[in-house]
Amino acid sequence: MNWISIVIIVAITGELLIGALADYLNRKSMRPELPAEFVGWYDPQRYRKAQQYQVVNTRFSLMTALASYTLLLVMWFGRGFSLLDQWVRSWDLAPMPAGLLFIGTLGLLISLVSLPFRLYRTFIIEERFGFNRTTWTTFIADRVKGLLLAVLLGTPLLAGVLLFFEHAGAMAWLYCWLAAALYMLIVHFAAPAWIMPLFNKFTPLEQGELREAILSYARSIRFPLKNVFVMDGSRRSAKSNAFFSGFGRNKRIVLFDTLVENHSSAELVAVLAHEMGHYRKKHIVLSLTAGILQTGLMLYLLSLLMDTPGLYGAFFVDTPSIYSGLVFFTLLYSPVAFFTGIIMRVLSRRYEYQADRFAVDTTDDPRSMIDALKKLSVQNLTNLLPHRLYVVLNYSHPPVLDRIRVIASVQAA
Repeated sequence: MNWISIVIIVAITGELLIGALADYLNRKSMRPELPAEFVGWYDPQRYRKAQQYQVVNTRFSLMTALASYTLLLVMWFGRGFSLLDQWVRSWDLAPMPAGLLFIGTLGLLISLVSLPFRLYRTFIIEERFGFNRTTWTTFIADRVKGLLLAVLLGTPLLAGVLLFFEHAGAMAWLYCWLAAALYMLIVHFAAPAWIMPLFNKFTPLEQGELREAILSYARSIRFPLKNVFVMDGSRRSAKSNAFFSGFGRNKRIVLFDTLVENHSSAELVAVLAHEMGHYRKKHIVLSLTAGILQTGLMLYLLSLLMDTPGLYGAFFVDTPSIYSGLVFFTLLYSPVAFFTGIIMRVLSRRYEYQADRFAVDTTDDPRSMIDALKKLSVQNLTNLLPHRLYVVLNYSHPPVLDRIRVIASVQAA
């Protein structure tokens, strides 16, 4: 073992232990007493069910993390990377197709290994708690479509990265960064109109009171809204949500059909006001920019470490290559990814508070926003009292009680 091996082992082991500690603290933070804000919303039986749901998911997440950790070590110290590299080299391919074969095979192996966990979560856990509506046909179709999209969209980008690092010299990371940034922009622009409809049906909200209330609100804040779409989220889950995606003419505000079924017009307007707040506050652009900057940092560090001999020796690979260097660097980058992930989630939670404030200020109806959050929490069996460490590590949204209390304080002011 060399210093790179030690750094990676310490990093991935530390991340596993910190995650396990957060899971433990999260379970210990649960209380049988219902928070005052939810009295009258949660009946005792459903509240106990929500806590059981959190316990089951926490245990399953820990089991999944342990399995991933163990399989990585087996692949690593069983010299699986070396055997895969030797197999790829036996084909006597040029560097770029060899790299596609190496990384594509790894990706396929990861997908196959993760499949039982996906099946268990969908058809055992989600089914047990009344959420799953995914049929086997839909599940298989989703996996096939996802694989085809990964090949069609990921192959050109990966091929470009391999070619740049093969031929572009010291500036390869910069060219790769520009290509990756362009790719991210194109996908973000295209996703609402061309990618997301491959998985779900998006129907314009029908004429009626709700549509008129939404369009009236949009006009009041001069928001250029031509349509609101309802997504058939009930095809896969009984959970509810809403989101804003894309930009320019392809931007979409989307309501799950389960959300429309269970909320009043005023509550749905408040939810959509929150989503419009993300757009008005430029959160989508800011998040995309942060993602592009993070990609640039990763590629720059890759360029510095690509030629480090110890990087390949750490994984028992005798002959350096760009494609194996990409994979091994990803593992070495894990400590940086861990902390940048925390920072991104901090920003995301801040954006959620800002969008809540935008919704409250522009609708002048904090009660509807609070009621919408409460209904969503009860319907989705949300953990009302997550531990702070667990929030830091896992939550892109603030805990619902924090959001409700901040909105209530605005109302009181």
